[in-house]
Amino acid sequence: MRAMVLEKPADVREAPLRAVESPEPEPGLGEIRVRVKACGLCHTDLHIVEGELPAPRLPVIPGHQIVGVVEARGEGASRFREGDRVGVPWLHDACGACEYCAHGRENLCEFARFTGLHVNGGYAEFTVVSQDFAYPVPVSFSDEAAAPLLCAGIIGYRALRLSEIRPGETLGLYGFGASAHIAIQVARHWKCEVYVFTRSKEHRQLARELGAAWTGRAEEDPPTRIHSAVIFAPAGPLVPEALRVLRKGGVIALAGIYMSPIPSLEYSSIYHERTLRSVANSTRQDAHEILRLAGEIPIRTEIETFALEEANEALLRLKESRIRGAGVLIL
Repeated sequence: MRAMVLEKPADVREAPLRAVESPEPEPGLGEIRVRVKACGLCHTDLHIVEGELPAPRLPVIPGHQIVGVVEARGEGASRFREGDRVGVPWLHDACGACEYCAHGRENLCEFARFTGLHVNGGYAEFTVVSQDFAYPVPVSFSDEAAAPLLCAGIIGYRALRLSEIRPGETLGLYGFGASAHIAIQVARHWKCEVYVFTRSKEHRQLARELGAAWTGRAEEDPPTRIHSAVIFAPAGPLVPEALRVLRKGGVIALAGIYMSPIPSLEYSSIYHERTLRSVANSTRQDAHEILRLAGEIPIRTEIETFALEEANEALLRLKESRIRGAGVLIL
């Protein structure tokens, strides 16, 4: 099979992903083999490729926003049939037995494995996943339009929940890439007023098209203080800027798996019961809920497509904020 493999992390400008021919993976007990049709690009892929998020195994095939078709089933895999379309996200599996799994927090599982990090992902023609960690994809979405839902959508949705935003309140979104452009549609569905903070003029334009009530840069003042915020951009200096315009009792959710250092904070910036919290991975329940909601709203994913062999260039465009919405590899 064709695949783009990371053998050694390096700056994406050095094109560290290498095109190879690799054997097709065989599904094991309870697993399915998926013929990949589309795989979304994620900032987490970029952090893995550039070594900011150390890969526990090398070489590895990145990619964890996978949409494809079940081609083969391992022993005991009966949940899907050959030909069914499925989505494969970041959470590859969890142990089901540790204290976190036992309390419905499998996103924090001590033994969790993640697609494209611990196991080979979707920058390839085939991937293998447990049937319990694959999901039916809403029929109203094409393969490429559905791909961003599998991480950008899931994490954006979880971040909204952890921000404790409530219908009718005011929400701030910092950074406006793949995840934020989905999250804003969920927030607008909940009748929230959304302010978008981003440096990119093109991203501000897209935000307005998707219903933002105001757009500007992080250092600017929005029309009113915000009840909640989600910071998608991996930039620590955004934290004090978000706290600056957060109401008393407000919540800021940090949606990234990686962030540059957060500047030191005066206690007064978090006083009045303001909350600052991270968002770590996701659960299967998150995936089921956003995929259902995506079909109901319906969510519109803004995408730019690339061939598999263009993965290095596509990741560079992602790093430089030159992708409108979400980037997707097409196989």
